[in-house]
Amino acid sequence: MLGVLTGFGIIGFVIAVGYLVQRLGFLPGNSIRVMNQVAFFVATPALLFTVLSRSHPADVFSGPMAVTALIVAFGAAVFVAASRLWFRRPVAETTIGAASSVYVNANNIGLPVATYVLGNAQFVAPLLLLQLVVMAPLVLGTLDIATSGRASIGRILTQPLRNPMIIASALGLAIAVAGVRLPDAVFAPFELIGGAAIPLVLLSFGMSLVGQRPLQAGTGRAEIVVASVIKLLLMPISAYVLGRFVFGLAGHELFVVVALATLPTAQNIYNFASRYQRGIVIARDTVLLTTIGSVPMLLLVAALLA
Repeated sequence: MLGVLTGFGIIGFVIAVGYLVQRLGFLPGNSIRVMNQVAFFVATPALLFTVLSRSHPADVFSGPMAVTALIVAFGAAVFVAASRLWFRRPVAETTIGAASSVYVNANNIGLPVATYVLGNAQFVAPLLLLQLVVMAPLVLGTLDIATSGRASIGRILTQPLRNPMIIASALGLAIAVAGVRLPDAVFAPFELIGGAAIPLVLLSFGMSLVGQRPLQAGTGRAEIVVASVIKLLLMPISAYVLGRFVFGLAGHELFVVVALATLPTAQNIYNFASRYQRGIVIARDTVLLTTIGSVPMLLLVAALLA
């Protein structure tokens, strides 16, 4: 338990430093975007490549991956049902709300949690792959159809191939499957660059929290609350029930599944909403509320299962 608290303390301290840097205006106005771009296109792909190239493929595609896929489908279905019966929102807004309920921040928060709390960044790799290869194209495809009446099939199918994190993960897995061990002279530069990923994403995330005010009047509060409850309560509870009683997970493996299910909503969803100009406030407020709420929830999960 002390190790878990130490991990959260490290993460929280770096986020707080980012918040303070932005609050005091130490960096130029576009610094958050620049740091996120460097993390997305350079540092995080390098980190995923180093982690997966020295992993065991059986550990990546295992029972926890199936649990994650099932709870994602269940959580999204609950929000869609609530939207149809209660909110009666258009397809695009419902898609953003459903994605806000289940698409977790596996990069900015998941990688640090996996590294410092769960003990290995490899634990978050299957979740990243599921979201980038399956969920993101599905969300983008639905938004394409809902907002334009037609879909660019080629763009949807090739979207994962244009993502540097997917490319790096695929290369790392290929090396692991082939049983190749790269020499240190080749591996070390990737390891050095990848070491910058977690500090960059935590600092930029802390900076992004400055000035946020959730749940303003007329912003769809009910949808935001439902999405946040699904993310913070329904998903981890579902992960525990499925993992423990259906897949027979126990110990650290069960803790990993439930902890990853407790991660907050990913900022990617806000990017998707901004791109299509649908559900922007719902995505933004759900990201903020679940990020704040995930800290006590993760501590509770750690206290019960770690």
